Amino acid sequence: MENNNKKTLEKVNIICSKGTLEDVYAALVMANGAVMEGIEANLFFTFFGLEGIHKKHMNNLHTSTAGNPALRMPGGGRMPTLLGGLPGVEGTVSAMMRKQMEALDIPPVDEFLEMITAGGGRVFACKLAMDMFKLKKEDLWEGVEDILTIGQFYELCDGDSTQIIFI
Repeated sequence: MENNNKKTLEKVNIICSKGTLEDVYAALVMANGAVMEGIEANLFFTFFGLEGIHKKHMNNLHTSTAGNPALRMPGGGRMPTLLGGLPGVEGTVSAMMRKQMEALDIPPVDEFLEMITAGGGRVFACKLAMDMFKLKKEDLWEGVEDILTIGQFYELCDGDSTQIIFI
């Protein structure tokens, strides 16, 4: 039996709290997908996720290699956790990931953010995290709309057909 009372998703509010390549891109892909589907999308970067909107760091994010049990070697086997902590491994793996993403036409972070905001998505930074890391709005990508408290972020999350996604 079909449920005709099903509500469609109208808004997603994505919290990006981690600054690794894979976490920031997960937030960007989800926000872009929402915008492409006509769903209102708000990105909220907090704590280490601020790296994803920090002008100096956003296009040079790294993949976490130490303690990442899902990391695979080029032949498909798992990378031993111990190797992830060796000097140069994180940089090499990160470069390989960026090369793979480029081959798939996945844009750099700043271009991805421009696509999202051009489609109506909004980007915000967390006030508490900004204060903790002694950052100013000038340190951030110019498309960041505002620096919000968590209470202000929650105000964006109104509506019956709204989801909060934490990355």
